Amino acid sequence: MNLLQLMQTCFRSILRNRMRSLLTSLGIIIGVGSVIVLVALGEGSQAVIEDRIKSMGTNLLQVMPRRVTVRSGMSTSTRRDAFSKADVEKLREESSYAIAVSGVVQAAYNVTGPEGNARVQVHGVEPAFSIARNYHVNEGYFFDEYDLATRNSVAILGRTTAESLFGVAESALEQQIRIQNSYFTVIGLLERKGAALGGQDQDDIVLLPLDTAMTRLSNTQDINMIVLSVISSNYMDAAINETELILRESRSISDGFQSDFAIMNQTDMIDMASATSRTLTNLLASIAGVSLLVGGIGIMNIMLVSVTERTREIGIRMAIGGRKKDILFQFLSEAVILSLMGGLLGIGLAFLSCNIMIMMDIPTLINPLVVAGSALFAALVGVVFGYYPAMKAARLYPIDALRYE
Repeated sequence: MNLLQLMQTCFRSILRNRMRSLLTSLGIIIGVGSVIVLVALGEGSQAVIEDRIKSMGTNLLQVMPRRVTVRSGMSTSTRRDAFSKADVEKLREESSYAIAVSGVVQAAYNVTGPEGNARVQVHGVEPAFSIARNYHVNEGYFFDEYDLATRNSVAILGRTTAESLFGVAESALEQQIRIQNSYFTVIGLLERKGAALGGQDQDDIVLLPLDTAMTRLSNTQDINMIVLSVISSNYMDAAINETELILRESRSISDGFQSDFAIMNQTDMIDMASATSRTLTNLLASIAGVSLLVGGIGIMNIMLVSVTERTREIGIRMAIGGRKKDILFQFLSEAVILSLMGGLLGIGLAFLSCNIMIMMDIPTLINPLVVAGSALFAALVGVVFGYYPAMKAARLYPIDALRYE
């Protein structure tokens, strides 16, 4: 029996019982479709998480004060020292890996505009903050070193804040807002960034020049945080080590004593979030993959029934010269075709489901390798679970098969 005849025979047998063939493939359809959809959801979520982290800044390092234990004689205490402008300036001058360094003071204030008021995170920053944290002004302009030095009362608003205070964001330009008892002129609107990793709205923000915020709001010279952007992710580890050495020297921390600051690496956050997402995706895909095995068992069961039903047919084929390997390949091919048909229908169902989810703004990202792998695995299931029924059919004795009723 040549290949063409074999395929024709297999398809005639499968199409003879269309409903049974469809139900037999149902486990494979559900299994393949579930694996592809769940992996697509996982990879879509992973891409969204990475984009949100990257939106906070490219190659970003954040340096924050932390509590340290101080021992004095028999007593111990804890302290948390803020940064000074000298720390920021020393880091800016001596760092060989940072392309932008900015001190940050931040606190939540009630901000009032002509159309409403809101409690907003107000950040006092330096011009380099826009580079370090990847904030871009698409209307108006970002304040410069002159605004910083002269402590100008100017502000830049995020889109959410502008809409809350002015109704229409674009109408905020050149208008005034009030923070506590001080008035600030809006000179720029930030490009919309969306939610951060923790769900915090990055567009609900007010940026002021650092010195202006220090003198008119916080009335202190303490800096809450330092942000810096590294020239390349390849130099992250070197930049972290250099930043720690510079700040330890600036803050007069002797060898053997714990640093009173912590350095957060944006790349580590991305890697950690990606690893967590991949683990969850693999777990869900493994659970969905169980239905492929269940589908394989269903194929084996139906093929065994088919062998029993077609015993006389097998006996006739053998009696007119059919070889054992022809019978084996025929039943094995039927199992593989059933499994592959289920795999293809599952792939189609997965693409349809993913397109519907995309229209519902649910992030999905179909991986072609997963699609190809699912199809191959479906074929493998057909081979593994179809081999035993095919072997059973091939081992029938022609005389016994012809006598079977």
